[in-house]
Amino acid sequence: MTLAERLSLYMRLTRLNRPIGILLLLWPTLWAVWIAGAGHPAWHIVLIFVLGTVLMRSAGCAVNDYADRDFDKHVKRTRERPVTSGRISPREAIWVASSLALLAFVLILPLNNLTLLLSFPAVFLAASYPYTKRFLAIPQAYLGIAFGFGIPMAFAAQLGSVPPVAWLLLAANVFWAIAYDTEYAMVDRDDDVHLGIHSAALLFGSYDVTAVMACYAATLALLATAGLMTGAGWLYYAGLASAACIALYHYTLIRNRGRELCFKAFLNNNWLGAAVFGGIVADYLTRIR
Repeated sequence: MTLAERLSLYMRLTRLNRPIGILLLLWPTLWAVWIAGAGHPAWHIVLIFVLGTVLMRSAGCAVNDYADRDFDKHVKRTRERPVTSGRISPREAIWVASSLALLAFVLILPLNNLTLLLSFPAVFLAASYPYTKRFLAIPQAYLGIAFGFGIPMAFAAQLGSVPPVAWLLLAANVFWAIAYDTEYAMVDRDDDVHLGIHSAALLFGSYDVTAVMACYAATLALLATAGLMTGAGWLYYAGLASAACIALYHYTLIRNRGRELCFKAFLNNNWLGAAVFGGIVADYLTRIR
């Protein structure tokens, strides 16, 4: 196998060829970085958290493929993934994941002790999430905590403490993750039933669309409360209003439960996260002036 072919396999293993997962992890982290920094975060912290997000998301994907290697072979969408197809060994996938996680840890070494301490549960959450599909009825909630743990870490890095608003943002991210990952699970509903894997789509059953929209509503309500706690202005709420419009658009996509449209809704969550971030940035720019 040539070096180019090996690198291509690593790209697929870590999903660097499909950046939607990185973006869904990055937006809430940036929300926290900007709010913790009162609109002018230290740029070295921004860089550390952006790079750390990419590294940890990539490591998490490698662990996921290792954990799901026996399930993936039974699903058409995943049977050609590098580990389950045998082109990358399970041991090699773990080495890739460990190396990326180590690089992410090195990145945060210049930060304070609280941030370093919080990195340990962050790694545990990222590594253990793939296994929660075996026993948790709604593993998407665990995903939301794992995907959102950059939030308290961002506050710790900037402030040396984790105020209540950080945990509120983390809760908002949990509901957002349940919403978008349920849309994703609606695509794989039949395969999950066959394999005996738990998902929110199966838990909610015929109420899946209602549950997704309720989770979007909870996300936006918690973000609105965070705005009140931080004294946000109208531009912040304009960002939330834009996000609400995107959520309503998702309803039109998922209401008939078509696989392709549910997947389109999942991908479109990138714009929802961006809308919230845009409102945060715009609001702090007006405050600075």
